[in-house]
Formats: sequence, C-alpha cells, structure tokens
Amino acid sequence: MMESGLDSAARKRLATLKPGERIDAQFALELGLKASVHELGEAALRQRRARHGDRAYYVYNQHLNYTNVCRNQCRFCAFFKKAGEEGGYTYSLEEARKRLMDRIDEPIREIHITGGLNPDLPYQYYLDLLALCKEVRPNAVVKAFTAVEVAHFADTLGTDEATVLREMKAVGLDALPGGGAEVFSPAMREKLCPEKVTADRWLHIHGLAHDMGMKTNSTMLFGHIESWEDRIYHMERLRALEDEKPGFIVFIPLAYQSRNNALGVPGPTGEEYLRTISVARLFLDNIPHIKAYWAFAGIKAAQMALWAGADDFDGTIVEEKIGHAAGADTPKGMTVSELVETIAATGFTPVERDTFFEEVVSA
Repeated sequence: MMESGLDSAARKRLATLKPGERIDAQFALELGLKASVHELGEAALRQRRARHGDRAYYVYNQHLNYTNVCRNQCRFCAFFKKAGEEGGYTYSLEEARKRLMDRIDEPIREIHITGGLNPDLPYQYYLDLLALCKEVRPNAVVKAFTAVEVAHFADTLGTDEATVLREMKAVGLDALPGGGAEVFSPAMREKLCPEKVTADRWLHIHGLAHDMGMKTNSTMLFGHIESWEDRIYHMERLRALEDEKPGFIVFIPLAYQSRNNALGVPGPTGEEYLRTISVARLFLDNIPHIKAYWAFAGIKAAQMALWAGADDFDGTIVEEKIGHAAGADTPKGMTVSELVETIAATGFTPVERDTFFEEVVSA
C-alpha cells in the first residue's frame, strides 16, 4: 500500500481543506500521485459529510440497452457488434415495451437508456422510444442517450445537436446520462476511440442540454492506459463546464472492465479505485454528487468508496449489459432490500432518491 509522498506543507493543506474549498489542478495531480489512500480518504470523507452527512443515496431504476450494434469500434468496449455480426441485437419498440411492462408493478422512478450507434435505425425510432417510455411510465424520469448518441442522431439527420435535444425533450427526454466521455485527452482518445466524438463536442452537447434546463451526468473511464495527468485534465474540463453552464448532477468514475476487448490491459486495483473517488470529491467542488457505481466497481469496492468520498450507490438497474459484456462479475441488478442492506452495512444511512437527488418519501 502506498505511503504518503506529500511534503509536510501539502499534507497540512490536505488535512485542513475547508468544505467546498477549490484546489487547483496541480495540487490535485500531486494528491493523485503522492498522497496515501488513507489521507486522501479522510479528506474526501470530510468533504462528503459536509455536503451529505451520513446519507448514501440509491435510485429505483431500470436500464434499457436497446441495441449493441455500433459503427464505432472503441478499443475498450466488449459490448458492441458490427451490423450483421452474430450476437448483435436491436429491440423493436414492442420488445422495449415488453421489458418495461415486465416491471410495471415496481415503483421505478428512472429509465436509463443507452445503446450503440446503429446505422440502420431511423431517427423516428428514438423519438418513438422516448414517447413509449413516457406512455408506459408517465411519472418516471427518462434519462436517455449519451452525447455520443446525440451527435450520431444530428449527423445522420444533417442537423445540429440543439435541434435533436429540443425535439427529444418535447417527446419525453428529461436528462442525459454521462457515457461516452471516456477520457478527454486527445492523445488517449486517438488510441482508445478514434471514431468517437471529440471531448469538445461531448462537452458542447452537455452545455447545450444545461442551457435548455436539462440536467446531465458526467463520467470518466479510468484504470486502463491513461495517466493521472489525463484524469486531472478530464476532471478539469468537467469543472470548467460546470462553472460556465451549470447542470451536472453527479460524477461517475467508471472502472475499466478488462475482459473481451482489444485493449488487453488490467483494470484498476481496489486502491486505485478509492484514490480516484477521493481525488474526484476533492477536486470537483461544483459537482454535488460522486457515484460509486457498483455494477462496474464491484459491491465491496463501492461500499468502501462511500468512506472515500462517494455518496451515491446507483440503483436497482436490471439489467446492465455494457460492463458485463466486458467481464464485470457483479449481479446485473439488485433489489431495493439488497441495496438498503448493502448500504446500511457500511454504516451509512440509505436514502432513496430520484434522478435529481430529491429524496423519495414513501406514502
């Protein structure tokens, strides 16, 4: 386990950070490279408790990964299939309806929709899918389509992203998920996902959504070939956008899943996961929530992350396909009772929330 490599001045500064105090990128990098996981965790826990006390949030949600057919071929992705390839699938609207109806007796509050860039799906399919979700679940928040998907829709139509977002909002889009951000470093994107939209375009689309009053999530895929410099640069870009155009709900460090893809490197260790959670909590002073995404991190690591700065555990999910295609060995979903027991076992207080972190009060 890494011992602290911080000098006495840096250790004192870390130990005395005030709630919400802004640190610069250079100090964040120093923390990532030199601080011990223990002192990072202690400092991040103080920040977390100043914001959220001992509350640890979860959401009653449902994932709908509507297609795995994708024209991109990201090196880290085990989910995608080429058009016509064995194992490729696309839900018809009837299949999507069935998956929603299969859980209609559950009090689901969020529908999370993401998928591949399927070149054969018409734009109307996506509008109809949003409308279908609102028809079946009129009271649920529909959080759908990453910035990468929004850019794909705009390019396919020959229009701009703002038009796509307005049209989708009109038929039921409530918020954007944070996927597709990966790592913002141009050099990393060239190695990992050269076909994917640039970091600038990803940020532009989220800024447009914020301008329209839509809240969005933010993510970072880490623990592969990126450096701590890349991680801090990524978080710095997110923090700058939030300063300029507020609207991010949560930051989700996504632990790279190492199986069944072309990258061929191991994922992050448990210690590296906790260090990244802690630095994120310390650096992202203007993003209110940090998620310990149990489906990628593993349940035990996510539990530990609540003590390292995270305050959200995500939700019931059922059924997550993207991380599991890359070898995630977590369950594909959890019941509410399992979530409550898992959070309570850490010593934190489980609190059910909606997409926007408003507490759900049971009738």
